[in-house]
Amino acid sequence: MTDTLLSAPLARLEQRDAFVHRHLGPDASEIARMCATIGVADVDALIEQTVPAGIRLASPLPLAGAMPEHEALARLKAIAGRNVVKKSLIGQGYYGTHVPAVVLRNVLENPGWYTAYTPYQAEISQGRLEALLNYQQMVIDLTGLELANASLLDEATAAAEAMTMARRVSKSKSNVFFIDEACFAQTIDVVRTRAHYFGYELVYGKAAEAGSHDCFGALLQYPNARGEVVDLTTPIAELKAKGAVVAVASDLMALVLLKSPGAMGADIALGSAQRFGVPMGFGGPHAAFFATREGYVRSMPGRIIGVSKDARGKTALRMTLQTREQHIRREKANSNICTSQVLLANLSGFYAVYHGPQGLRTIAARIHRLAAVLAAGLREAGFGLHDRPFFDTLEVEVGARAPAILRAAEEAGFNLRSVSGTTLGLSVDETTTRDDVAAILGCFGASIDVSVLDTHVAAAGGALPAGLLRSDAVLAHPVFNTHHTEHEMLRYLKKLQNRDLALDHSMISLGSCTMKLNATSEMIPITWPEFANLHPFAPREQAAGYLEMIEGLADHLRAVTGFPAISMQPNSGAQGEYAGLVAIARYHASRGEANRKICLIPKSAHGTNPATAQMCGMQVVVVECDDNGNVDVADLKAKAEKHAADLAALMITYPSTHGVFEESIREICTIVHQYGGQVYMDGANLNAQVGLTSPATIGADVSHMNLHKTFCIPHGGGGPGMGPIGLAAHLAPFMADHVIQPTGGAGRPNLGQGAVSAAPFGSASILPISWMYITMMGGEGLKQATEVAILNANYLAARLGEHYPVLYTGSQGRVAHECILDIRPIKAATGISEVDIAKRLMDYGFHAPTMSFPVAGTIMVEPTESEDLGELERFVAAMVAIREEIRQIEAGTWPAEDNPLKHAPHTQSDFLGDWNRPYAREQAVFPLPWVAENKFWPSVNRIDDVYGDRNLFCACVPMSDYAE
Repeated sequence: MTDTLLSAPLARLEQRDAFVHRHLGPDASEIARMCATIGVADVDALIEQTVPAGIRLASPLPLAGAMPEHEALARLKAIAGRNVVKKSLIGQGYYGTHVPAVVLRNVLENPGWYTAYTPYQAEISQGRLEALLNYQQMVIDLTGLELANASLLDEATAAAEAMTMARRVSKSKSNVFFIDEACFAQTIDVVRTRAHYFGYELVYGKAAEAGSHDCFGALLQYPNARGEVVDLTTPIAELKAKGAVVAVASDLMALVLLKSPGAMGADIALGSAQRFGVPMGFGGPHAAFFATREGYVRSMPGRIIGVSKDARGKTALRMTLQTREQHIRREKANSNICTSQVLLANLSGFYAVYHGPQGLRTIAARIHRLAAVLAAGLREAGFGLHDRPFFDTLEVEVGARAPAILRAAEEAGFNLRSVSGTTLGLSVDETTTRDDVAAILGCFGASIDVSVLDTHVAAAGGALPAGLLRSDAVLAHPVFNTHHTEHEMLRYLKKLQNRDLALDHSMISLGSCTMKLNATSEMIPITWPEFANLHPFAPREQAAGYLEMIEGLADHLRAVTGFPAISMQPNSGAQGEYAGLVAIARYHASRGEANRKICLIPKSAHGTNPATAQMCGMQVVVVECDDNGNVDVADLKAKAEKHAADLAALMITYPSTHGVFEESIREICTIVHQYGGQVYMDGANLNAQVGLTSPATIGADVSHMNLHKTFCIPHGGGGPGMGPIGLAAHLAPFMADHVIQPTGGAGRPNLGQGAVSAAPFGSASILPISWMYITMMGGEGLKQATEVAILNANYLAARLGEHYPVLYTGSQGRVAHECILDIRPIKAATGISEVDIAKRLMDYGFHAPTMSFPVAGTIMVEPTESEDLGELERFVAAMVAIREEIRQIEAGTWPAEDNPLKHAPHTQSDFLGDWNRPYAREQAVFPLPWVAENKFWPSVNRIDDVYGDRNLFCACVPMSDYAE
C-alpha cells in the first residue's frame, strides 16, 4: 500500500476531496455491499431506478471542486476579514452583548446542544426542555404576564403574530389594527406585509392617542424607537375598553428595571431576547419572546413547554398542547411557524441563570447609568435632547453637524444612527464602557470628565422616575439564584446535556427532517467576531465580507436549484413558504389578477403548507392522492380547470412527502401553468434532488431551501433554521426587500417590496455553515451526498421491509431518501402502536423516526448520507429486535399491556427497583449486547400527555418536585 502511495499522482495525495469522505457515512466497500443487498449493480443503477429520467440533469452542477477543510476555513477567514466591526450604538432592537464564556463553549459550540432535534420525544429531551422552561419563566417574570412560549423567529414576525392573535381573540368587529408610529421601522415593515394578505387596515399614530381609535388590536413599543419610556397604562385601558387586544413590543433588559407590560394591562408582550447573551450576527438568529395571559393559551402561536408527570409520578417536562401543531390543524393552525429558536432561547435563558436577578439588575443599571451620563454630557455641551424618560437610547439634535459627527464617530470606532439630516441616535449596551462614553462625547466636540458627570447623575438617581420602575421581584426561582460560579454553571449545563439524546450519541432517523452531520469546520466560523459582532444596520461598506459570503452562497444555491434569483431573508422553512407565496401573490396582482387566491395542496403535504396559504389570504383546495401515494393527476387537472380563473398556485413537495419521486411531476407543473397558476415547490426534500435534478428543471417557479436540512445548519433542539427561496426570473421583482437596509444594489428588481423578516438577510450569522458545507463538498461531492442518501434509505427499506411493510415505493420498487413503515397492521393485531415503538427505541439508544406523518399509524425513516453501514445495521438490529418483541405479544408470551413496549422507556429506577414484570430487567434496559457499551438512560419514564394538558403548568416548578 505504501509503495502504491509513493508512486501515486500528487493530485491523489493532496486529498482535496477528503471532506466528502468525512461527510459521507459508508465507504466504497460498504456501498458495494449495500448495493448487492438491494439488488443493483451500483449506485448509478439505483438512481436510474429511482429518479425519473425526464427530470435528471444533463450536466454536472456548475460548482467548483471540493476544497479541504483548512483551505475553506482560510478562504472564509479572508472574506470575514473584509468586515469592519465597530462598536455599535445603532440599537433599534440589536445590541452588543457579552456571551458568558462558559455558555459559549458548553452550549453554542457544543454538538450535545446544537445537534438535538425538536423535543417531540420528551423522555430523551428533558435537558433542553428544562432550559426552555427556564427561558419561559424568565419571560413571564420580566413581562409580568402569565404564560410565555418557547420563542418565535424574531421581534418583527412576533409582532405580526401578535396582530393575528389579536384578531383571533378580540370580540371587536373592527378591521383596524393600530400601530404606534414609534415602533421599530423593520417591525412596521413586516407587520404591513402580513396585514395586507389578511386584509387588515393599519392605522398609525402616537401611543398616547391609540385609545381614540376603534380597532381590534394595537401594537405599542416600550421603550420606543426614539428611546422614550412612557407609562402605557392609560392608552392600554382605553383600547381594552373598546374591545381591542393590546400587544407591547419591549426590551427584556429594560424590563429588568422598568414597570412591566403586564402591570400596565397589556394582553401580549413580545420582543427580542438577543441582548441576553446572543451575538448580533448581522441580524440573527435570535429568539423572539412572546408572552400573554393564560386565558389565551390556545390562541398563542408557537410551542409551549409544560409540566406533567411520568409513569412513576415523577415530574417531567414536555411540549404541551401539541394538537395545536400545524400537521394536525393545517389551515386552521394559529400560525405556520414550525420553527422556534430553541438554541438561541437556551442561550438567553442561561444568560439569566448565570447572572441571576442581581447580576441582571447591575448590568441594566450600568447600561442606564452610561446612557444618562452620555445625555448629561451632551446637554452640558449644548446639544438638544428631549426631556422624556429613557433607558438606553437617546436622540440628539445636532443641526448641520450631523455628517461630521457621524464621520468622527466612525473614525473613533463607533457607529451612530442617523435619524434625520439633523438628528442622531445613540443606544448604549452591555459592552459600552466609561471610556467609550468619553470618546463618544469627544466625537461631539465635548471634553467632559465622565467621573464628574457620573457623580451628578448618580445623585439624581438616573433618568427614570420612580413611577416607571418595577416594584415586583423577578427571577426568584432557585434556578436563577444558584449557578453563579463557573463550576456551578458548568455542572448544571452538563447535567442538562446528559438528559438529551442528540446526534453526538446516535443517528436520528427522522423522515422529512434530515438530521445529517453538522461538521465542526462548518460550525467554527459562526463565533468569529467578524461574523458574530456586526449590527445588521451597520453601514454597508463595513459589511463587505458578509455581503461577499452571502452572494457566494446565493451563487451556490442558484447552481443547485437552477433559479436565477435567491432571497436570503426568510429565517425558517415556514418563512420561506410564506415569502414564496407572497411573491406569487404580488406577481398575480401586478398583472391585474389579484383575484387568484386558490391554492391547490396535495393531501400528503406538510401541515405548514395549508397554514401558509391561509396566511397569504389564499383558499386551500385539497388534491387527492392515489393508492400509491402520488398526486392524483386527474383530480389535480379537474380542480385546476374548475378554478382556472382564480388559480394562484400549487404547493407540492418533491420528492413527495410519501418518500417517492413522482413520475408525473412535470405533467403536474404543466397543468398548473396551463390554468394560470404558479408552482411552489416545498424544499423539505431538496436533499434528494441536489446534483440529480432541480426545482427549475422540474418546472417549479419558486422553492424554499431548508438550510437546516439539506445544507447542514444544525437543528439546535428545534431551531435555528433558514429558509431562503429561489425564484424564476418573472418572480424575482416580488421577493422581499427591507425598509432600512437594501437586499441588493440600487438597481435591484425587488426595490421597495415589503419585508417578511426583521433583518435584511434573515439569520445571517449561520449562513457560513452552508457556505462551508458546499465549498468543502464541491459539485461532485454534493451529488454523491444525494446518491448515498437515496442508497441508505433504500438499504433500510430492503432490510426492514420483511418486518415492517414499506407503504409507498416508486414504479420500480424504490424509495427516495426516506421510507414510510406501516405500523397499522401491527396495531390491529396486538395493540402496539407507532408510539410504543418510538418509546422502545429509546431503550436501544435511538431517537424515533417521524411518527404518524404524513400517514397516521406509520413511521417515516430517513437515515441521511452521513450514517455509515455500522450505524444503519445497529438501527436495523434494534427495529428487528423490537419486531421480535411484538411477536412475543402476538404469541401471548407477554400480556398486551404488560410488556417492554408498553412500559418503555425504562429508566435506572426501573432497573434498580422492585421487579414483577413478565420480562427480564436485562431485556428492558440492555436488549441487545452492544447497547450496554454506550447506554443512554432516559431520565424519566413515559410521560402522561393527557395529565399535562388537563393540568396546564408552563413555568418553573419548585426544585423539590424534581426529587425522587
